[in-house]
Amino acid sequence: MGIAETYSRGRRFAVDRPGALLLAVVGVLLVGDLLTGLASGRTAFSDVGSLIWDGLMRGLVIGLAGIGLSMTYSILNFANFAHGDYITAGAFSGWGTTYLLAGLGRADIGSLLLVGAGGSVFGGALGIGITGTPIAVVAGLLVAGAFTVALSLAVDRFIFRPIRDEDGITLLITSIGVAFALRYMMQFVFGSDVRGTTAQPPAVSLYFVDGAVRVNMHDLTLVVVAGGLMLGVHLLLQRTKLGKAMRAMADNEDLARVTGIPTERVVRAVWIIGGGLTGVAGYMFVLWKGTLGFNDGWLLLLLIFAAVILGGIGSVYGAIAGGLVIGLTASLSVIWIPSAFARAAAFFVMIVILLVKPSGLFSGRSTA
Repeated sequence: MGIAETYSRGRRFAVDRPGALLLAVVGVLLVGDLLTGLASGRTAFSDVGSLIWDGLMRGLVIGLAGIGLSMTYSILNFANFAHGDYITAGAFSGWGTTYLLAGLGRADIGSLLLVGAGGSVFGGALGIGITGTPIAVVAGLLVAGAFTVALSLAVDRFIFRPIRDEDGITLLITSIGVAFALRYMMQFVFGSDVRGTTAQPPAVSLYFVDGAVRVNMHDLTLVVVAGGLMLGVHLLLQRTKLGKAMRAMADNEDLARVTGIPTERVVRAVWIIGGGLTGVAGYMFVLWKGTLGFNDGWLLLLLIFAAVILGGIGSVYGAIAGGLVIGLTASLSVIWIPSAFARAAAFFVMIVILLVKPSGLFSGRSTA
């Protein structure tokens, strides 16, 4: 009787939740293959450790940038496709500042402000890095955040606010137009070439079973900056009057307005906080990977959307958790598939998890 009941429950589970069954089967197969590879020496423990570290770094960038996108959706109820180009705009403004401070008196000012467009100046030659030029890097980080805040407020004031009462599709299509305008404006000003931005940062090798995992100073800078800002967002949402107003407006805008919450001020705060975090994420992404191109933000945007949807659209904490999952998936997937398909693997995992938990990891709870 017990065996029959167990079989019946298993059959109902397979029929009712095929996504969960698929996820379990795929997970078991991948973990089994990984363990076999580690046992046979085909896969090195240190290589897996390096991929996990790389995935965490990538996930921190995606999660940090995803906070702003999630807040925008939660408060304003539209998916802002210009978000990726805010990332790029912040990166260019910040790195223009860093180049200027690091190379002042050593290169032409115009070339420095254009972040070495056309190969006129190289970040490696200027010794740019958190240890070589710390003041220039910190200044660039601050300018990246401030410039993106100003850009977000300007776009909202002149483009989004006049049509804010329209449906979400109108706002979404408008944001796509803003994205293209910003992207090709940056291509026109800064050029389409991908340029190296930093010198090789100091690194330490951490012993890991059969080899070493290298951790450099730019990795640690990303951990400190992203971790600190994420903690700050948590404290803002949970401990401040503004955070409570933001959460109330995310739950019910009409009720928030009736109870006297200054909704327009909350919207402005969303653009300020989200824009600042987005600009910082763009700058830190470039510092971490060491290169900068005019479509960096657009390429990152798809992974950010995947993270936000996976975490539960509208949830700030879900965006962070989703970013880590997407980052780890994109990095670890190269163990089984060619690196060119790593992005596709991240989207596949998103789809499979959503089949199991359709409302996202945080059940779609709005926390901003």
